[in-house]
Amino acid sequence: MQDFLLKVEGTIHTLSTPWVMGILNITPDSFYKESRISTPSEAAERAEEMLKLGAKIIDIGGYSSRPGSAQVSEEEEWNRLHKIIPAVRSITEKIPGTFISVDTFRANVVEKAIDAGAHMVNDISGGNLDNRMHKVVAELNCPYILMHMQGDPGNMQHDPSYGHVTQDIVKFFSNRLPKLHDMGIHDTIIDVGFGFGKTLEHNYQLLRELHAFQLLGRPILTGISRKSMVYNVLKKTPGDSLNGSTALHMAALLQGSNILRVHDVKEAQETITLFSKLLPNGINHLLQPWEC
Repeated sequence: MQDFLLKVEGTIHTLSTPWVMGILNITPDSFYKESRISTPSEAAERAEEMLKLGAKIIDIGGYSSRPGSAQVSEEEEWNRLHKIIPAVRSITEKIPGTFISVDTFRANVVEKAIDAGAHMVNDISGGNLDNRMHKVVAELNCPYILMHMQGDPGNMQHDPSYGHVTQDIVKFFSNRLPKLHDMGIHDTIIDVGFGFGKTLEHNYQLLRELHAFQLLGRPILTGISRKSMVYNVLKKTPGDSLNGSTALHMAALLQGSNILRVHDVKEAQETITLFSKLLPNGINHLLQPWEC
């Protein structure tokens, strides 16, 4: 596995083995209800538990991006986040090498969140829903998770189509990453956006070909935990999809994923431990040249 360096608040951190990102949703309508929290004390308690179980990043979101979710005003999104982020920051400060990401596509929310104690930005829109986003991230000099999404949360699942889904998304990142670099955004992480403007077939093709994105030379974040690509195939609910999520997390690691964004930190960390034991020298020797 390739080592990556991320600069967070002036300190360099090495991503040499896969990391776990734990999900905290400050929303009443996120698709998996067990990920929802509402108070600062509850957020701090949940974050502390996740970090003790091995999470490196706590991802805090105040706007549900599930297909068909209700729109939330910028004011309401920030009202949900403004007391939660400092409460979680008080926990990460006790555990060196742990971080907070803010899950938002709004530049104004990013400015406030970083000022309140968040360390990095998780932007599901890749900058396409707010033309100030990249300028703000460059000014703040913080790590940026660049995700691919076709459309927006309201219409992204209305018949998504691609010429070749993997090629098209590699091209998206290939075009976007140099522009971010030129703006001064160097600490980037890429996310292919499972379930964001993709059919079930697109999602599984992307997972099979995830190693293709290693060509971009950036850490790969994978967010498939308890999503419809798991529970629809198994004919279950999100609440019954832990085992399926764990199986696909191992598949993602074998395809080169560097960060797993998950609801269930303990199980994801155990998967990484077993993966590291299975392939102590990395995965590159197992990966075949990408062909399509």
